[in-house]
Amino acid sequence: TMKGQLKTMGLSLDWSREFATCDPSYYKHQQKLFLDFWKSGLVERRTAKVNWDPVDQTVLANEQVIDGKGWRSGAEVEQRDLTQWFFKITSMSEELLDALDGLDRWPDKVRTMQKNWIGRSEGLLIRWPLDADTAPRGENTLDIYTTRPDTIFGASFMAIAADHPLAKKAAETNPALAAFCEETRRMGTSAAALETAEKKGFDTGIRAVHPFDPDWTLPVYVANFVLMDYGTGAIFGCPSGDQRDLDFARKYGLPVIPVVLPEGEDAASFEIGEEAYVDDGVMINSRFLDGMTPGDAFNEVADRLEQVMSGSNMPMAERRVQFRLRDWLISRQRFWGCPIPAIHCEACGTQPAPEADLPIRLPDDVSFDKPGNPLDHHPGWKHTTCPKCGANAVRDTDTMDTFVDSSWYFARFTDPWNEESPTTLDYVDGRNGWLPVNQYIGGIEHAILHLLYSRFFARAMNVTGHLNEVREPFEGLFTQGMVVHETYKGPQGWVTPAEVRVEGEGDTRKAFLIGNDSEIAIGPIEKMSKSKKNVVDPDDIIASYGADTARWFMLSDSPPDRDVIWTEAGVEGAHRFVQRIWRLINSIAEAPKAGEGGTPDYNGEALDLAKDTHKTIRFVGENIEALGFNRAVASIYTLANRVQAAWNDGKAQDAGLQHACRHACDVLARLIAPMMPHLAEECWQALGNGGMVAEQPWPQFDPALVVDDTLTLPVQVNGKKRADVTIAADASQEDIIAATLALDVIKGYLNGQEPRKVIVVPKRIVNIVV
Repeated sequence: TMKGQLKTMGLSLDWSREFATCDPSYYKHQQKLFLDFWKSGLVERRTAKVNWDPVDQTVLANEQVIDGKGWRSGAEVEQRDLTQWFFKITSMSEELLDALDGLDRWPDKVRTMQKNWIGRSEGLLIRWPLDADTAPRGENTLDIYTTRPDTIFGASFMAIAADHPLAKKAAETNPALAAFCEETRRMGTSAAALETAEKKGFDTGIRAVHPFDPDWTLPVYVANFVLMDYGTGAIFGCPSGDQRDLDFARKYGLPVIPVVLPEGEDAASFEIGEEAYVDDGVMINSRFLDGMTPGDAFNEVADRLEQVMSGSNMPMAERRVQFRLRDWLISRQRFWGCPIPAIHCEACGTQPAPEADLPIRLPDDVSFDKPGNPLDHHPGWKHTTCPKCGANAVRDTDTMDTFVDSSWYFARFTDPWNEESPTTLDYVDGRNGWLPVNQYIGGIEHAILHLLYSRFFARAMNVTGHLNEVREPFEGLFTQGMVVHETYKGPQGWVTPAEVRVEGEGDTRKAFLIGNDSEIAIGPIEKMSKSKKNVVDPDDIIASYGADTARWFMLSDSPPDRDVIWTEAGVEGAHRFVQRIWRLINSIAEAPKAGEGGTPDYNGEALDLAKDTHKTIRFVGENIEALGFNRAVASIYTLANRVQAAWNDGKAQDAGLQHACRHACDVLARLIAPMMPHLAEECWQALGNGGMVAEQPWPQFDPALVVDDTLTLPVQVNGKKRADVTIAADASQEDIIAATLALDVIKGYLNGQEPRKVIVVPKRIVNIVV
């Protein structure tokens, strides 16, 4: 259905390159890529704490946990320990981050989102000694990674994750702590969920010793806002410099020690209120750091602790660079996905599937009558033999995250007919290669999912030889808006726009069900979705108005990076313009063609129209290139109105104006072709032109006709604008001054006096000082 609609809309797509990522002919090559990544050390299978969706009964990547819920099911996500497959995207963290600076045709917002997700930080790993009298046997130090070692004298507590080894050991002899840890594990795992959740902690009774003062010990809490996935799974809390730490300290009655003094404040009286101080200043209450800037204090702490050996015979601190980015967990316990080409043998361990067996196909006789992974329940699919020893073995029943499917399809499009390899190097790289994609279009919701994964895949495919030169898949990126519509709701639930009649305007608008005229509620404008039924069937629009009307409205309503509010009135307005263009073209079709009988000299209104036509050519071309379709459409509206007015005024008597109108219509037919291709072809034929407009060259503007003959400059008197002066574009400074002083309004301000000074800023402004 969708393919048919796209064809009906007249989209110029090369359907010969069409493929389905769920087809074995595609995922055969994806399995080959997986095996090649594995050989190159870019794939790893390990036990890890994962995000578990209890409804879909599958694992989710961190990026697929939205506000603590599964992106597909909406269920509260749990944490579990499972053996999973990972792509080692972290091996490329530094390059993925640094290369963002070169993506100057990507939106800044997307680059910032990726930069923050990769999350490079420079900090200090500090090995805090543990008090021997309170720590479990064998636990001597607590490793803390911090980007703010300068605040170490403001520390009032330590906080560790519920899955930290120290927490697990302490919980063995403390049932209350064990229960708290279990409760914490059921929380959402995303950063957003941790930020919004109530901050809770459990005092383990363990004390950590301050690195600079053996007599100073701090309590060690298990806290629900600390995750093992970040840093070392442990932090020191400085309440005066971090809002989360401050909230926690206030809740549990812990000290709050100001350590950074804002400029202009008195150290003797400065206190922390309800908000932590997170800006710059100078260090206070920090012993040998007092008076330093935080940057200098960072280095001083690092330099001192790097020289001291800890109880584990290692430096008490070392400088580290860390990344927030985690390896991409691709295992999914679902049927719908590319089977992972791995075989598990009791004797030989996990082995890659033989390439000769690819594609490893999904079974056709699968049953979905049980929760969990259908491949696990299948009676025969998973049973096979070990490719190394020949003994009985089982296939891996996990499938790949479906984001893998879309992470390399840009390369497959270059040669989808290659049955032997995922890519053909001559078609992806070099002078004749298709890659990188010149202009990619996708939603901003994919900033840290598909777009980041594709950047990783391009680099990984370089490692495996499936790409040789291309490391960035998408040269330019445009993030489009969504099509949105009003929602309607009746007693039985959501109602489609096709079932609704709307009456009135503004605050008096009311909606009624077609058929029984019962009034229903008009809801907010939202993204079109099947769940709220605020969708419009393209087939209905095309049947009523034609494909070109739908295309024109979509392009004309708003900038393409913003949402389009679909309204019946807007569609009707677009359709009226379609009809008006058609009537205009037909009314002028009998005028002499451009070039017939010689081109008459343009003057007066004909010259003005010719200039407007060529200015429109330039403006439309520039804005199509810049994806400013709504601006291009607006200028076409303006030119059409201009031609209509000129034709009505002078069609009977002025050959030059007739010629200019005809030329403008020839141009209009070509300018509307990318937006309304079907109408453009009809207009081109109606004008008596041969061939198809789609085969014509894009119109070129005459540089001489896009230069204005006159300029209008603002005139200021003593710094305030008082008038405008219109002068010839090539007027001399003397002529500009003379024309300015001749203006009646300026004569009134001068009141017979000579100005003290007249300053002309060429092509910008005239300033008069009196």
